[in-house]
Amino acid sequence: MRKLSIVLAMVLAILFVPTLRAQDDPPQDAEGCKDSPLVSRFPGSHINSCDNKEYEQADFPIASDGSTKHLEGEYHSWDIATRDGVSEIQVFRNFQTALKNGGFTIDYASSPEQLVAHKGATWIHIDNRGSFYYQTIITVKEMVQEVTADASSLSAEIKKSGHVAVYGIHFDTGKAAILPDSEDTLKQIVLLLQNDASLKLRIEGHTDNQGNAAANQVLSEKRAQAVVAWLTAHGVAAGRLTAKGFGQTKPIADNSSDDGRAKNRRVELAQQ
Repeated sequence: MRKLSIVLAMVLAILFVPTLRAQDDPPQDAEGCKDSPLVSRFPGSHINSCDNKEYEQADFPIASDGSTKHLEGEYHSWDIATRDGVSEIQVFRNFQTALKNGGFTIDYASSPEQLVAHKGATWIHIDNRGSFYYQTIITVKEMVQEVTADASSLSAEIKKSGHVAVYGIHFDTGKAAILPDSEDTLKQIVLLLQNDASLKLRIEGHTDNQGNAAANQVLSEKRAQAVVAWLTAHGVAAGRLTAKGFGQTKPIADNSSDDGRAKNRRVELAQQ
């Protein structure tokens, strides 16, 4: 009987030791997730999940009335679980002080839940729940245009509405010099005109509202003329093209945001 009791004790010990050890092991971060180089996690925390995107949008709270700031750019987010026994105010105050000490401007603080701060083009939002918090960081920047319109889509839009905005034509900042990466888009305009011998186009230049309005008007005209010059140099008859600059007078988006200004800086093709 004594031997049976000893054997039973040994079996129970073997069964329960791995369980106890597993309980003692600290939680592990989700695979592929790392701390932000801008701000460390709350000590003793672990990352439940994370998300990283080259370009994404988010709305950060900036006032108690529900107002938000719309941001677009390089995007990183984390769901982070804090250690046992941590209070909401403890997490909130730690991040508030850390961001101030790091040179960030506190744009919105609703203790102990919401904290929004920025430094330069980088914005941080802490959505605090005490036992866990969401951390989102966006570095505002313009999206890199990777898709350019082809001749068929340009033709379809012109037939539909009489004009089409083209975003694949790029210029030196503040100048009318066409950049080399515009060539593929310009070739599609040449093909558009080759496919429809009766089509005549007005090349329109448009700017955002940054800078002097009169200077923007002149710049838009010079850019439209530069596009016409490129097209005629590549086989399009000069009689099929005219150039017109509208400066900042015809925005199609809100000039108060980077994204809106990027949409307003455009070349348009208008049927004559």
